[in-house]
Order: sequence, then C-alpha cells, then structure tokens
Amino acid sequence: MKHRIVVLGAGYAGAVTAGRLARRLHRDDVEITLVNGDPEFVERVRLHQLATGQDLRPRPLRAVYAGTGVRLRTAWVASVDTDRKTVALTGEQGPDTLGYDTLVYALGSTTTDHGVPGVAEYAHDVAGKQGALRLRARLAELEPGATVLVVGGGLTGIEAATEIAEARPDLEVSLAARSGVGDWLGDKARRHLHLVLDRLGVAVHERADVTRVEADAVVTAEAGRIPARVTVWTAGFAVHPIAAATTLTVSDAGQIVVDATMRSVSHPDVYAVGDAARAEGAGGKPLRMACATATPMAWQAADALAARLTGRKVPQSAIGYTAQCISLGRRDGILQRVTHEDEVTSTAIAGRGGARLKELICSAAAWSVSHPTMLMPARRRRLAATREARTGLVTT
Repeated sequence: MKHRIVVLGAGYAGAVTAGRLARRLHRDDVEITLVNGDPEFVERVRLHQLATGQDLRPRPLRAVYAGTGVRLRTAWVASVDTDRKTVALTGEQGPDTLGYDTLVYALGSTTTDHGVPGVAEYAHDVAGKQGALRLRARLAELEPGATVLVVGGGLTGIEAATEIAEARPDLEVSLAARSGVGDWLGDKARRHLHLVLDRLGVAVHERADVTRVEADAVVTAEAGRIPARVTVWTAGFAVHPIAAATTLTVSDAGQIVVDATMRSVSHPDVYAVGDAARAEGAGGKPLRMACATATPMAWQAADALAARLTGRKVPQSAIGYTAQCISLGRRDGILQRVTHEDEVTSTAIAGRGGARLKELICSAAAWSVSHPTMLMPARRRRLAATREARTGLVTT
C-alpha cells in the first residue's frame, strides 16, 4: 500500500512542503493529500495590499498542483487524533475523516486579542483573507477625514498603517504601539521608518498600552482615548488550538515542539512547519513566526521525511536569517540586514531599493509555491547567487 502523507494547511509552509515532497518522492510509493479551507493559495504577506483595494493575483491550488500527484481537499480541519492517526474535516459536503501514515501540520496562526475587551466586537485584522476583505469594504465606506488606528508596532502593523496612509491620503491614519515603533531595527532603518511615517502623515503613539477597543475609539493606559472610526488590530498572533487538544507535546503557546528536522519530539509520525511549530534555529533561539521562517522549515521537513521514507541520510542544518524586510507602501521599503541568529546589524537598504527588494522577496516566495515541483532555472540561480552576494538575500 502507498504511504499516506497528509499536509494540513496550504500557507507558505504547507504549500511548499507538499510540492517539495511531490518532487522528492514517487507517486507510486506515496499518496500526498493537501487539506486547505480556501481553494486558493493566499499570499499572506500581501493582505495589507488586499485590504487597501489592490487585487492580488489569483492562485488556484488545483492549478498549482496539476500534474504533481498531490491530491487536494478543500475543507476545514476540525480535530486531529494522533493516536488513531486520523483528521476530522468539515466542508461543503459535510464531516469526513482522513487517515494518515505521516502528518505534516501547517495550520499557521491567526490574530489574538490578548484578552483586551472589544477587539472581537469592533476591531478589524489582516491575519487572513476574509479579515482583509472585511477591512477593505469598511475602508471603502469611510469619508475623507475619518480616523483609522492601527494597533501594533510590529512588521504587520507598520505595513498596514503605511499602506492605508498611502492608498488613502484623505484619511487620518495613526499607529499605536505598546513599546517603540520599529525599535528593534538598526539606527539607519529606524530613522528612515519614522521619516516615512511622518511623510505619509501617520500619527505615532508609542508606549500606548491599549486596554479597551470601542466602536469609535481605543482606550490606552497612558494616552487615554484615541479616536478611531476603524481600528485595525495587529498586536500579535496565536496558533490554532487544534494541536494543543491532542497528545502532541506543545509549547506554552500551543506550538508543536519539533526537532531539527521538524519532526514532533513526541510523535515521530508527525511533522510541523511554519507558525504552528516551535523549533530552534541558529544559536538555539526559537524561530519566529514569519514567511522567512516558513519556507526553510518546509524544505527541512520535506527533505527529512523523504530521506527517511527512502532510506537515505537525513539532512540537518540550522535555520538562520539574513534580513528582515518591510514594505512602506508601494514605493518605499526597508531591508534590514540581520545575523544568522536574527540580530540586527548596522546595514540596511531603504527607500525605493528597499521596496524593490521586498517585492522581489514576495514574488520569489509566491513563485516557489506556484511552481511546486520545478527547480529554479540555471539563469535564475546565477542571478540569485549574485543578488545574495550583494544583499545577503537567499533565494532557492
């Protein structure tokens, strides 16, 4: 009988894992099933663009995996039984159960309200496609001069605030952060970030701990009440609770604890990749939730699983970083160089150059998903090697 591999989730991590397994293994030996609630691959790193009225290129998963041997199931995961090796699904055709020999868990993350009252009732988010579309519709209703407040000073908050401010200069956009906005960046990148925020007219509220979200404002412990016709909540992400409800060993945050090959430390027939996994990277530091993390985790898991199924040596290498990239609207951006351990350096590329590099990274990530069984052409590999030497940006 064929070895049954079930991949849950077709975000960057799950989609790349499924495609790489299809390239590494023969379809006569394995049956790969990819389960996803949306029939399309969603470029999560572009959802702030979708929210501001830009249309993203459709990427139907059936077209992506046509001819690869990967079977697609459009359904939502209700639960996982790691003792019986089954997955309970819900979809348009009702409940169903899917069995597996090896499971790849890649259900990603969603926004979390950290227990702040009013977030669920009044705030919008860009953590998923439906949330971004709801925000898009709400922004389209706003008249000139209306106030929009983005809560969260991380990458998602910065990108959302600058995208909204650039797309709708008639709105009063502000950004509230518990600490400093971009305070983890190097001096050059941080200065450029605040210059752009000022140029776009984004009012910045730093060290503003939001204690409540209301219909037309947020309340902070320090700054009091900040008016907001629309509140966009980007203050952190949390994993889905499905893994924590199983017998899998999970972290305090509910992530599946995995070894260097992305295999569960408690269940050798389960792999976890992307935001859903708690893995150590270079220097023993936990890998952060990011697209930059998801793809190399997918490579690691697929290569290790394929090696174990075919009796080859299991490859292992520490996952590290080269850069953090931030889009500041469509015409500006920052590429912040970091060490392998994700510590910032003094080197940064800002402005149009930073925007072009961020766009290149996003396009390359989408290309790797859209061409799951293709190796990068030789000319692209040579260009990528040259680009890596100049910028430290790794493409594969």
